[in-house]
Amino acid sequence: MTEYVTIPVYVYFSSVSVVAHYSVFWVKLPGPVIYQHGVTPHPPQSDTPPPVQPTTTPTILPGPFTSDGCGQSKSCLLDPPGCDPKEEPHCFFLSMTTEGPDKTSVIFELSGPAEGYIAFALSWDTWMGNDDVYMCVKDGDRVSVSAAFVSGRTHPEHQSQVGLSSVSWRLADGAIQCKLSRPVKLVNQEPARYDLDHDYFLFLTSGHAQYGKVWKHSHQPLISTHRKHITGPPEILRGSRGPIMMKMHGALMLLAWMLTGSVGTVIASFYKPDWPNQTLLGQKIWFQVHRGLMVLTVTLTIVAFCLPFFYRKGWSKHAGVHPYLGCCVLTLSLIQPTMAAIRPSPDSHRRYLFNWAHWGVGSVTEIMAVAAMFLGTRQSSLLLPQPWATHVLIGYVTWLASFRFLLLMHKHLYSKKTVSGSDDQQAILSDQSEHRHWEFLIKSLILTALALGSSGLLVALLSAVAEI
Repeated sequence: MTEYVTIPVYVYFSSVSVVAHYSVFWVKLPGPVIYQHGVTPHPPQSDTPPPVQPTTTPTILPGPFTSDGCGQSKSCLLDPPGCDPKEEPHCFFLSMTTEGPDKTSVIFELSGPAEGYIAFALSWDTWMGNDDVYMCVKDGDRVSVSAAFVSGRTHPEHQSQVGLSSVSWRLADGAIQCKLSRPVKLVNQEPARYDLDHDYFLFLTSGHAQYGKVWKHSHQPLISTHRKHITGPPEILRGSRGPIMMKMHGALMLLAWMLTGSVGTVIASFYKPDWPNQTLLGQKIWFQVHRGLMVLTVTLTIVAFCLPFFYRKGWSKHAGVHPYLGCCVLTLSLIQPTMAAIRPSPDSHRRYLFNWAHWGVGSVTEIMAVAAMFLGTRQSSLLLPQPWATHVLIGYVTWLASFRFLLLMHKHLYSKKTVSGSDDQQAILSDQSEHRHWEFLIKSLILTALALGSSGLLVALLSAVAEI
């Protein structure tokens, strides 16, 4: 007869890790012992590693930060310039204060309006990549403070709290505020943290987060205008969210299509009958002015078109429809002078084909340019104040359309009067030349008002570009 012997079976997990979501997790917890039902378990023979404790315990800030002492006892980066985070929740604020007589550590204070996170980085240049990053990430009603490293235009890597101390945070009025201290030199760190006794560009940015995981910032970071020696003398730093190449791109495109292009098109459409006997360099005045303004428009467009490619070092994958419209505008802008160079003579029976093609391509180009301007004001690399910038562009389109409608009505009524008037009616006019003089004066005033109004709206947008 065969006998069966029951041998107790024990399964012991030395340690386990449990994840609730991205930022809430437990590692190296003592594992449970799984045993056969009805058998008394024995304690494990090996030692269980203790759970890892956090390196620092964050506390709640007693109150908001203040810009008092900026430039005197601490260095500050402020946006907008001169703002105070104590009085203005929408103030982006970063301060640096050295600790101890030997300057062995630095206290950082960070504040700004954000829905998910606010962060600053130490960078050798003004381009994202190979940056030492410090993040304050909102997770529910708490804020986690950590350091990370960005090796490229990617998600932060090696996120940890190692080396950070005196961590505290505060949530109020839609702003995230946090404070941390870090030694000037950190050794045996992977990746190696940057020493704070060097010069760096300072990046300040914010964005969305979910369960403590940060997402790409929605607009260009604030970047200090020059490198700052972190442990150096206190100073007030200035920053910009718009790279100089992108500012030049926006300024040149606005100049080309809000002023030179629109005025040149209006002159060709409504001012051909004026200056009938005057010439400039062998051509009628209206033609020379029109050609000069449009050549300038095409030149500005070509230069402005190239600048984003120099800045991005290639095609931008996150700019939406805007760059495609820019390509269309440039292509059509080059077609226009090409057609003009091979146009038939004025007495050719094919001249009307050129006239319609030239008008049609020009109109489509101008419409696309206006659409590209509306989209361009919302690009992350040159984000203009919204909805203010959009309202200025709407005002420009309304202003231009109103003057074109006024000149179109004048042209229609004047042509109708000329056709219907008989020789006897024309003879009644005591001074036809004086009548033409007043008409020319009125049209000149209309053109001047159009140019001045467009220039004013252009200057408003250029000022906004310069202040980014």
